[in-house]
Amino acid sequence: MQEFYLERIQELAPCELIETREARGIEERFEERIKEVEAKDLEKHFKDDYIICLFDEGKEMSSLDFARFLEKLLLTSQRPITFVIGGFLGLKDRILKSADTVLSLSKMTFSHELCRVILLEQIYRSLAHIRGKQYPK
Repeated sequence: MQEFYLERIQELAPCELIETREARGIEERFEERIKEVEAKDLEKHFKDDYIICLFDEGKEMSSLDFARFLEKLLLTSQRPITFVIGGFLGLKDRILKSADTVLSLSKMTFSHELCRVILLEQIYRSLAHIRGKQYPK
């Protein structure tokens, strides 16, 4: 499903999916250490990007609100847009604090793999709306 949406997004706008290194071999009880390893790997990819972190306590938007937000961002910002989804333990606080926007897909908790598919679908839906294309329902 992820590839399905990624291909459709790439027909409308440049898009790259980067998966960072997981903190393998560290026991889950060392949560902060795991988050630190993941944060350092994420930060290597940030340049002067407009960072949007997904976090359950972030701002919620309808699909139409998200499309309007994305359209405004595409029109007004010269910076590349980077969406960040944390691992199973979430994101390090400094990553969240450095974000330009913190967004929530829902008050519910989803796996990071499912969040990725939901986010890609919403990005595709938004870009189709922005470009005046019919979104297949």
